[in-house]
Amino acid sequence: MRTSHILIAISLVLKYIALVILAPCLVALYYKDYYSLIPFIMASFSSYTIGVFCNPKKVDGNKLNDLKKSEALFIVALSWIIFGVVSAVPYLFYNISPLNALFEAVSGITTTGATILSDFSLYPKTMFFWRSMSQWLGGMGIIVLFIAILPQFAVAGRQMFFAEAPGPTEDKFTPRIRHTATALWKIYIILTILEIVILKLCGMPWFDSFCNSFSTLAAGGFSPNPKSIWGYNCPIYVWVISLFMFLSGANFALQYKIITKRKPMSLFKDEEFNWYSVIVLGFACVIALILFLNHEYGFVASFRESLFQVISIITTTGFASADFNLWAFSAKAFLFVLMFVGGCAGSAGGGVKVVRLVFIFKYIKRQITQIHHPNGVYPIRINKVSISSEIVKQLLGFVIFYYLIFAVSAFVTSIIEHNLIIGMTGAITTLGNIGPGFGLIGPMGSFVVLSPLTKIIYIINMLVGRLELIPFLALLHPDFWTNVKR
Repeated sequence: MRTSHILIAISLVLKYIALVILAPCLVALYYKDYYSLIPFIMASFSSYTIGVFCNPKKVDGNKLNDLKKSEALFIVALSWIIFGVVSAVPYLFYNISPLNALFEAVSGITTTGATILSDFSLYPKTMFFWRSMSQWLGGMGIIVLFIAILPQFAVAGRQMFFAEAPGPTEDKFTPRIRHTATALWKIYIILTILEIVILKLCGMPWFDSFCNSFSTLAAGGFSPNPKSIWGYNCPIYVWVISLFMFLSGANFALQYKIITKRKPMSLFKDEEFNWYSVIVLGFACVIALILFLNHEYGFVASFRESLFQVISIITTTGFASADFNLWAFSAKAFLFVLMFVGGCAGSAGGGVKVVRLVFIFKYIKRQITQIHHPNGVYPIRINKVSISSEIVKQLLGFVIFYYLIFAVSAFVTSIIEHNLIIGMTGAITTLGNIGPGFGLIGPMGSFVVLSPLTKIIYIINMLVGRLELIPFLALLHPDFWTNVKR
């Protein structure tokens, strides 16, 4: 690795984070919350100053044109850590401890939605706007944003793009990676604006419409209401947000193609989307039946609340339209299973991703078939395209490491907290960027009750889960750190 290239890239990232983090100042001015100008100006100043220090000679960003894959992985991983630290600075000005501030900030940028806040009345609207905005930035990816707007990343952007949003295949649907990044942000912004307008027309205040829409499209889950969507007590909000959560969990590249080609039915020709839809509808119907038979709600309300919570969990959004912590055990068991699924590849959702689980299912099916027909050749196909042996190895490796990290973090935190429910659900909801779990960290609970060591483990989980393991696994290999050059 060449440290000079890394410092140039980090310098650019820090300088533009400094601009982005000033946006809440407009909200502070609008609501005459002048004190809240200080946290974001200080965070911006700190970020820009460090950015200048990283590249004191002001070397041209075009030097990044020959960026290596290992360097791109390191830059992306380090950028997200730095983004988390800078995002934590404003929280310090609201009497939140450094560890809790870092937890809240990382939960925001990774679109996890696990909060350490307990009394929302203590904080101004400017802070809640930043919580949701940080999720919105993290939903599509801060690096993808910079690739779309910065000419310095025009060439190097390819390596960084796929390092930040790795998947089974390189989903590049335009000739230039910068155009791909721009197209993704266009569909992301359009859907966000559309939800803001619809929620406002349905009666939600402008501020709440902005914050909840930011968190919805990011599959984040932070809401300015302490009781999440349940606190609004409005069924129409539940239906609207359910729709946009579903879209946030679907492949944005696929949605862009559908819109540009104006062939909506071709959406259902995508195998992953079909599986995604079937899982959502199937689990929603089963849980709705459980809720109805247990007299939790009426027939329509049972389906509405079930559908909302199923979509919220599978897309890793983490919103709550009810306190599902109080639901029947069987309903919670189905929700717990969904925590191991995740949204579609190329979406804002976290988790393992539906396409990887489809692959695992087909891989197991092939292995069983080969027991009876050992000489047969049975390629694994997704969307009628054969998966190469190299990608098969990558997929298997990802799934194995993902569940290994979950198992280790769940085991350790269960011992630390002396609580298996917190350990199990906390580990999977942070690694999968879902947000609330069960028990004390349920939808109406808070992660503030956890020990400092557990919070640190969950912060690592959130970052690893957001970057889908790849950059962090690469950092663990000794060869990654060899031949470090200026």
